[in-house]
Amino acid sequence: MTEVAATSALPGRAEVMLADRFELRVHRGAALTGEDELAAFIGGAAGALTLLANPVSRTVLERCPQLKVVGNVAVGYDNVDVAAAAECGVWVTNTPDVLTEATADLAWALVLAVTRRLGEAEEYLRSGRFRGWALDLLLGTGLQDKRIGIVGYGRIGRAVARRAVASGMEVACSDREPVAGADPPARQLPLDELLATSAVVSLHAPLDASTHHLLDERRLRLMPRGAVLVNTARGPLVDEAALVRVLESGHLGGAGLDVYEHEPEVHPGLLRRRDVVLLPHCGSATHETRAAMAELAAANVIAVLEGREPPAPVVRGR
Repeated sequence: MTEVAATSALPGRAEVMLADRFELRVHRGAALTGEDELAAFIGGAAGALTLLANPVSRTVLERCPQLKVVGNVAVGYDNVDVAAAAECGVWVTNTPDVLTEATADLAWALVLAVTRRLGEAEEYLRSGRFRGWALDLLLGTGLQDKRIGIVGYGRIGRAVARRAVASGMEVACSDREPVAGADPPARQLPLDELLATSAVVSLHAPLDASTHHLLDERRLRLMPRGAVLVNTARGPLVDEAALVRVLESGHLGGAGLDVYEHEPEVHPGLLRRRDVVLLPHCGSATHETRAAMAELAAANVIAVLEGREPPAPVVRGR
């Protein structure tokens, strides 16, 4: 019987979908973050459902010659060596669309949390310091009539833009491709100009060699004094040490981060700052979204192993 390996327990109906058709093995322990342990777990399986923490490298692919499809349970796939997969004839699939609104909700929540100092306000109350309303208590900054700069105007970037428009913000974007006709419309600018003219910058670009440390110290200092940075995309888009230096200089108004350069580690300089809101990579963490992601990943694997085109291909296999 065809074997499928899932590197994590799968929510929703995903495990039932797979177990009805194949011999399903599910890893229910700590994340498989090493090449050796991942290759050993996948073994002779024809299909693998993987997470961002799983390094599907050339080594893993070559050590699993029976593998026909990698179903990544994420919209991103920077954990997969896609060039090696193509050479090995292995399909790679992902889970776009189903996490767009949940991730955009969280990005917008971070915008509000930083600009309205919600983390500080909650800690202030919980510590017993609240003594009643005061005119100058924990003043934040408003968003109306200000510009949000969205780096990467794909599905999630546009969903964040819709939330910004509803809050009275002007939307500008930076993207590799022309965005004319996008909904909502956005003024497309070169990245440096976008950074220099935006009160809030929200990152939604993919991670690859060209976007690693996309926001280095020079670019972070292009942002206006008091501006806010939000990152719900990939941690290495930002030079984290540089971000700490720029925050410590007082140049930025704060940051909201759901992803980290060396995840799960977080730069200690960020942990001690009250003007930074930190979340544990939970952009898509709703019951509905995670179930939809797992079920789409399962549908991708099922389609390939049954000889059909998967719903969300990234790399075409044999």
